[in-house]
Amino acid sequence: GRWTYLYRAVDQFGQVIDVLASEKRDLAAARRFFTRALSHGRRPVEVTTDRAASYPRLLDEQLPAAHHVDDQYANNPIEADHGRFKARLRPMRGLKRLRSAQTIGSGHASVQNIRRGHYELGVDADLRNRLTAAFTELTLAI
Repeated sequence: GRWTYLYRAVDQFGQVIDVLASEKRDLAAARRFFTRALSHGRRPVEVTTDRAASYPRLLDEQLPAAHHVDDQYANNPIEADHGRFKARLRPMRGLKRLRSAQTIGSGHASVQNIRRGHYELGVDADLRNRLTAAFTELTLAI
């Protein structure tokens, strides 16, 4: 019965870099997300977002050299990818706690990255069996 916002950082290849669930969509939540996402690797040259009011100020602080794109349809690939997460959540009838949303969101991102071949797990298997092969490899490694 409560709104929860799911921030997702996706690179140009479709790899999900970081996920953050937040009860509010304000400057503090956006700052927390960008700080975590930027700690994972290289600084981006271009950042595509929706038109939330907090993003321009925050990006000027944290990524002054990056080009900020907030055109009307620029974030469609990100929203389309987010739709797969929503479709997974619908039969579950939502989640009760913020921690559950964070855990499910991160897990979904990891599975998507495995399916797309961003990790060196199951890359020798065909696309339909990649996830099974990846989890088999993980089981053998553990």
